[in-house]
Amino acid sequence: MLDFLLKHLWQTWAAIAVICLILELMAGDFFIICFAIGALFAAIGAALGGSIYVQLMLFAVFTLVSLFWVRPFAQRYLHKGEDARVSNADALMGRQGRVVEAIRANGFGRVQIDGDVWKAVSADGTSIAEGTNVHVVGRESTIITVAP
Repeated sequence: MLDFLLKHLWQTWAAIAVICLILELMAGDFFIICFAIGALFAAIGAALGGSIYVQLMLFAVFTLVSLFWVRPFAQRYLHKGEDARVSNADALMGRQGRVVEAIRANGFGRVQIDGDVWKAVSADGTSIAEGTNVHVVGRESTIITVAP
């Protein structure tokens, strides 16, 4: 078995490259693809009759080159504009919700937004009755600030 692998090592490198590409499709951060590029060049080296040391050198060199040149290029041009995406509590800013537990003056209450219930305070410190529609104007940690 080992003798077969050594005679057909380019197929092993090609399989490693394909496995890395499949893993990259699941991850999407352009890190694993660098190993796929290294394995591709090692497969080419094996197909041309290079020794195992040449193949390992090709794998290491082209993986490192990919990490420092291909990955930043891919992230810059393929993930353009994604830094501006808001997530988690920041995505609540400006959203509409309904008071499910009255907000007391200078106190807390609860607001439901898309099925999630958040601890909330009134923007101007006044009380807001249960059932009132409000919109989010700010947040402090996990406590949102709302206004009617």
